[in-house]
Amino acid sequence: MSERLSAAQPYALGLFRIVIGLLFACHGAASLFGVLGGAHGGGTVPTGAWPGWYAAVIQLVCGGLVLLGAGTRSAAFLASGSMAYAYFVEHQAEALWPLQNHGESSAMFCWAFLLLVFTGPGAFAADRLVKAGAGRRADGDATGPAATARA
Repeated sequence: MSERLSAAQPYALGLFRIVIGLLFACHGAASLFGVLGGAHGGGTVPTGAWPGWYAAVIQLVCGGLVLLGAGTRSAAFLASGSMAYAYFVEHQAEALWPLQNHGESSAMFCWAFLLLVFTGPGAFAADRLVKAGAGRRADGDATGPAATARA
């Protein structure tokens, strides 16, 4: 049983990354464009407003990158840091515990993205597809400049 679970680990990690990235990107889209209920129950965050607008841009961009698996570790690092800032600066001033200060999602996103920094993207990542394609071209299994130069 343990071997089968270990073999499925990259796929579970890939699905985890996709779901976390999608949820994070949705927060950014809601704040920037007013979709999915908008920011704080409706509307958008004013352009350039600190820190909400910048957080929304980070959420949308980093969430999208993590969702695709493109630059996952870097995007997850930035996203994790932004959620740590959100928790400690915006939420913890209200109360110590996340349940009391409404910072559960900030804390969860922070730790989820930090996990992705250390584990990488798992399966289904765009970075892995690019690497696989580059490896085939280098080996001559595909057409391209390397294959043309050898011909």
